Amino acid sequence: MNGKKGSIKIDIYMASDLQRSKSAKKVGHAGFSFKRWTQSLWEFAKEDRNRVIFSMKVGLSVVLVSLLILIRAPYHIFGTNIIWSILTVAIMFEYTVGATFNRGFNRALGSVFAGIIAIAVIQVIMYTGRVAEPIIIGFSIFMIGALTSFLKQWPSLVPYEYGFRVTLFTFCLIIISGYRIGNPLRTAIERLYSIAIGGIVAVLVNVLVFPIWAGEQLHSELVKSFDSVADSLEECVRKYLKDDGSDQPEFSKTVDDDFSDEPAFHQCRSTLNSSAKLESLASSAKWEPPHGRFWQFLYPWSEYVKVGAVLRHCAYEVMALHGVLHSEIQAPYNLRITFESEIRDASSKAAALVRSLSKDIHTMKHTLQTSLLKSVHISTERLQRSIDMHYSYLLTAGHDLDLLSKPTPIKHSTTLGDSGEQELPLNTPPPSTAIAPVAPTESYHEIMRKQQRRLHSWPSREVDEFEEEGGITTSLVPKMRALESTTALSLATFTSLLIEFVARLDHLVEAVDELARMANFKNEGIDQELIPSS
Repeated sequence: MNGKKGSIKIDIYMASDLQRSKSAKKVGHAGFSFKRWTQSLWEFAKEDRNRVIFSMKVGLSVVLVSLLILIRAPYHIFGTNIIWSILTVAIMFEYTVGATFNRGFNRALGSVFAGIIAIAVIQVIMYTGRVAEPIIIGFSIFMIGALTSFLKQWPSLVPYEYGFRVTLFTFCLIIISGYRIGNPLRTAIERLYSIAIGGIVAVLVNVLVFPIWAGEQLHSELVKSFDSVADSLEECVRKYLKDDGSDQPEFSKTVDDDFSDEPAFHQCRSTLNSSAKLESLASSAKWEPPHGRFWQFLYPWSEYVKVGAVLRHCAYEVMALHGVLHSEIQAPYNLRITFESEIRDASSKAAALVRSLSKDIHTMKHTLQTSLLKSVHISTERLQRSIDMHYSYLLTAGHDLDLLSKPTPIKHSTTLGDSGEQELPLNTPPPSTAIAPVAPTESYHEIMRKQQRRLHSWPSREVDEFEEEGGITTSLVPKMRALESTTALSLATFTSLLIEFVARLDHLVEAVDELARMANFKNEGIDQELIPSS
């Protein structure tokens, strides 16, 4: 049943048809097409070419460390312990340079600690004899496992959790595997050398061969988030003012957020889920040396995370605007276009300000946003004044009903000689010769039916009951007034969310200014081209 239209649609399927449709769906899902899989794989690679570069770099690193085994001379030096180089490359190689440095530091630190402790335990075992050897080994493994598992839960040591894990399994492998070997000390040292070789190969390949910098990834991700918020805001306002409610999406589709005609909506929704990604990129970027445009030592990567947090609070308001756009209760179209110019002006200038901030971050130039921010405030204040002046009248439920309940206004005239007709005020009692009021051409039932069509998004049981009974009750008019007032509140919600979005732009400008100051962006003054004409 579609509550908006008040119509009921019943689809009747035969049992055989239903079974056939289920079988077709099952076959469609279970079938595998190599061509379709190849196309999806190609599209995935085209979406980000760095994915292909990263994969080829990992393969190159594994080949380089494998040569130590394939070539006879290195194998005679390290023996089977050289396999630890391959394991180190596979574990340590990450997508970005910063993440590789971070993982490599934890790997190196954990391996060194594990090697030192293992060598110390081996020295103790050599002086205790064969009887006490398994006892000491078991006790040392228990202590290292308990200690590393406890310390990696300490809040200040959480970033080094991987290092504690490496310490545990490296220590256990060195101690256990060296237990039956004649010279466990030499075995431990050779494995540390193999780990060092694998780590050096991974770092050199990641840095020297088409490096993927976490700082660049973080920078471009934040710029893309700014643009998606601006695009989504304009898209939402455009559809809200354009749509007259003649073809509203079903509520089930609204819940699924499946709007193929709103690409900016999906981009803005991904911005809300970018918190973990920005924090991960910022954490990795701190390990990277100065490179490219980011030549400054101790670059303020944490400020990018702060700016992203403020931007997400602005994106919350945009998503709330999309919620009003796709809500079941909608303001009538003629009520929405009453404030069309004010809403368009405020939203366009707000989006222009967000894009201006995005351009500043992208070009790493600091532009004073005073004029543009003031223009946004003026447009928003104009919208607020318009709401204050007219909305109290529009919110009054049933102002059309009041006109219907009153007698039709007529002109009362008296003959005053040559002066012609004189129009009396409407509140003046008519003389005895006045013409009787003319009944309205449309019945009250037809007028209520039209009003229900105008309030299409609010399913009203009262109107259905009224149409079924064919009459009118005194309690129906207040109920219809309440329904009309509720639909008018939808417009108030939309405008208030837009005003709240503009209010949060002040914090966004301050966050970008702080980033520009700490990152030493080039000062450009005021960009007059970005200021839209009022």
